[in-house]
Amino acid sequence: MGSDVLVTLLQDMLRLSLMLIMPPLMTALIIGLCVGLFQAVTSIQEQTLAFVPKILGVVVALMFAGHFMLRMLVEYSYTLFAALPSYGAM
Repeated sequence: MGSDVLVTLLQDMLRLSLMLIMPPLMTALIIGLCVGLFQAVTSIQEQTLAFVPKILGVVVALMFAGHFMLRMLVEYSYTLFAALPSYGAM
């Protein structure tokens, strides 16, 4: 297996990782920004006020994007395992 194949596999893995982490991460980022702005305006410095909405938002994001994320992961795994003989692994 050449280094070009390894680099391609690494690039695909990193691209998939970024695509899988984006829905919950962006949801937590947007909710954290909104809650932080609300806390700054109202001068409320309660830690649970920032934590609980982020958790709920990430759960909702995973509920909506979970099917898409799982499908992407299964397709990647299938293509990776199907291509193992061509890489010389078996």
